[in-house]
Amino acid sequence: MLTTCPLPWLRFSPVVKTRTNHIPLRPSPGFHRKIAFASIIHTMTQHIVRTELTIGDSAVEVIGSPGISELDLRKAVESNVFHQWVTNLMGPQGILTPAADGGASCSLKKVTIQSVDMFGQRVGFLKFKAEITDDATGKHIPGIVFARGAAVAVLMLLECNQETYAVLTEQARVPVGRVLLELPAGMLSDDAGDFVGTAAQEVEEEIGIHIKSSDLVNLTDFLHPSTGQQIFPSPGGCDEGIKLMLYRCHVKQEVIDSLKGKQTGLREDGEFIKVHVVPYKSLWRSTTDAKALAAISLYEMGKREGLLEECPNISD
Repeated sequence: MLTTCPLPWLRFSPVVKTRTNHIPLRPSPGFHRKIAFASIIHTMTQHIVRTELTIGDSAVEVIGSPGISELDLRKAVESNVFHQWVTNLMGPQGILTPAADGGASCSLKKVTIQSVDMFGQRVGFLKFKAEITDDATGKHIPGIVFARGAAVAVLMLLECNQETYAVLTEQARVPVGRVLLELPAGMLSDDAGDFVGTAAQEVEEEIGIHIKSSDLVNLTDFLHPSTGQQIFPSPGGCDEGIKLMLYRCHVKQEVIDSLKGKQTGLREDGEFIKVHVVPYKSLWRSTTDAKALAAISLYEMGKREGLLEECPNISD
């Protein structure tokens, strides 16, 4: 079990290893500019920082890629996202948990921290490579991790004139290089695990509607406890686990009209959001957002199994 700082499983080595590489630069094939490349030698000094963690009963070496400072390394291993990853490793279905106990019976040999992106004073994104081997075969398991931690998304359904509408946000998503329609969503900013409070805050920031936390239904609570009651959209490369919430209410037509095309988001944080309102019956064909499609599935199955009450008679 991980604890807060100071961390008993964390021991930093005071040694900083320095390596100097002499790299001759040569022109690439087909490059014909009249510059004398052959005589150019570039000297690069690399400072490699390392430490050692005790995870379970094993000592695990953690090193930083060139450019990672000792402070970067410390922030990385003390971050909430790294803590959660280690907790998952040793959990009921963890990679380091024996197969007899529901795990994968693997061993963690080394972790290489490759980049640390700060969101203010906290680690927002962390990229690292974990060297993990299967105990039975000794074979390596792919272990490149983009860690961003827990998040929450909200399926907002508004009842108006006997029609159900879903609320989506339009945002430019640089990683996929296109604009997407998505459910209102956001990352947890701390380790308190306040998914419901974060969901209500995201709806207010991205949609402009104030809702009470008590009006939200956690759709992922319908999943079996062994799943961790969250969804993992891209577990082959990213640790992000998402809780899906449901918000329903009755509204007047002017509320629907006021939301269409509304410009929202925290501009100072780079959020430029346009609100869309679509009929719920066509939502599944209106978006490629995995969060939305998973929420539809849980919502429909929850209704079929009688796990959801009637839509609250709330008027905004």
